[in-house]
Amino acid sequence: MRQTLTEIYDARAAEGRLRSDPAQRGVLPLLEEVRLAMEETSEKARGLKRLFQKEPEPPKGLYLWGGVGRGKSMLMDLFFGATDIRRKRRVHFHAFMQEVQAGLTEARKTSTPDALEPVARKVIETTRLLCFDEMQITDIADAMIVGRLFQKLFDAGVVVVTTSNRIPDDLYKDGLNRQLFLPFIDLLKERMKVQELVSAEDYRQHRLTGAQVWFTPAGPAKPEIDAVWHDLTGGGQGEMLELTVKGRTVVVPAYKNGVGRASFWELCGAPLGPADYLALADAVQVLILEGIPHLSSSNYNEAKRFVTLIDSLYEAKTRLICSAADEPERLYTEGEGSFEFERTASRLREMQDKSWGQTS
Repeated sequence: MRQTLTEIYDARAAEGRLRSDPAQRGVLPLLEEVRLAMEETSEKARGLKRLFQKEPEPPKGLYLWGGVGRGKSMLMDLFFGATDIRRKRRVHFHAFMQEVQAGLTEARKTSTPDALEPVARKVIETTRLLCFDEMQITDIADAMIVGRLFQKLFDAGVVVVTTSNRIPDDLYKDGLNRQLFLPFIDLLKERMKVQELVSAEDYRQHRLTGAQVWFTPAGPAKPEIDAVWHDLTGGGQGEMLELTVKGRTVVVPAYKNGVGRASFWELCGAPLGPADYLALADAVQVLILEGIPHLSSSNYNEAKRFVTLIDSLYEAKTRLICSAADEPERLYTEGEGSFEFERTASRLREMQDKSWGQTS
């Protein structure tokens, strides 16, 4: 027998797979409305009896916003998994926009008068339900095209459900030429219900409070890091997250539910700079960084990037979980840069505190 999302949620709570929260539970009927409407208008449900009927109006989507760690991604997982339609997709908003930008680049090589048309058509042909994790606009290239793109998607009947840490009016806040972006905000409000998830508890912070977040030595710590990943994300491999910043690509090999996972060499061995690490800190809520080595003149460039990465995470209040060759104070003890590293070691120690990153 078909269960409602609320029934699925309650069953998982009874099994101890999640902790029941009135605010989360209160959002489920809104997601259930979208789910029912999508299933009733699916290809399977229409069948021959609707062959000659007018195509029904698509339902409004849902824009679910609220603070980090409130369970938005978990609710999205539940909704997406339970919605029984064929053409559906869930993707991180950053990753989706990178696909769009790559498609535009290819389309501009042809004689098409509107490069956005084939890009939008590809999405429309393969997707009826588009679920985004963490909608946020920080790049002017994205800001200048999302309005036209989403207008095409909505007009074609694509339904969008998204999570975000920001209310729609704060998207691309203080961005360059923001006045050109404002019609997109109006479009979101017209085609989606906007709902705040007002939970008093940060569940991701709750899971990390008092938990070990610095593991040493790095090699033997892998099973413990795996366990942390599973606890924070629910398991699985996650998906690759690619962020493009000023023509460079920042790659996080594994990403799921706001948690990124990468090795020291993947993030600090690449020629990245402050803007790249700021974009990374903005895109993830928790970063698991594995295999931090001892630092010295032999890996001085990588050490400098590591310092920049930690500064970016610290300023963004992004939680950090690490496996390392040693304790922070013993990672960089001699050679050029060791004195300056004392500040980074102090920040790494502060970021291990159980209350760090909590908002007052």
